[in-house]
Amino acid sequence: MKRRSLAVVCLAWGFLFALSAAAYGQDPNVGSWRVDPTKSKYNPPNLAPKSVMVKSSPAGQGLNVVVDVVDNTGKPLHYEYTVTYDGRDVTVKGDPNRDTTAMKRIDDLTFEQTNKKNGKVTTVSRFVYAKDGKSRTQTTTGMNPEGQKVDNTVVWLKQ
Repeated sequence: MKRRSLAVVCLAWGFLFALSAAAYGQDPNVGSWRVDPTKSKYNPPNLAPKSVMVKSSPAGQGLNVVVDVVDNTGKPLHYEYTVTYDGRDVTVKGDPNRDTTAMKRIDDLTFEQTNKKNGKVTTVSRFVYAKDGKSRTQTTTGMNPEGQKVDNTVVWLKQ
């Protein structure tokens, strides 16, 4: 009887551990994200996009990212990349502001992304996810391809 009780308790703990590991192991990047322009600040402000939508899906140990932007002039842009969290550069297809990007996972809710154009770092972004998974805040600093200083705080909402 004691063995059976011990086995049931061990199974219950194992089940709870598996559930918590699955919950904490999920990538907060995964899903569809939209910029909330009312809570976001762009510097220079005249370069703020009209809209941005990101769809991220799991890809091996990383992420496949598809981005649709309507830029400040109303021009639509579409770009894609697949990245792991090892800090290595990967090619970005279709983005005029960068040709490579690299991501590192800092902790369960924080990621750092480094963007380059022609091999030179242009911007670094830090993404911090809310614990409820419904929003994220991206701070970006550096220089855009036109040589202007960039200092953005962008709030994203999960769709």
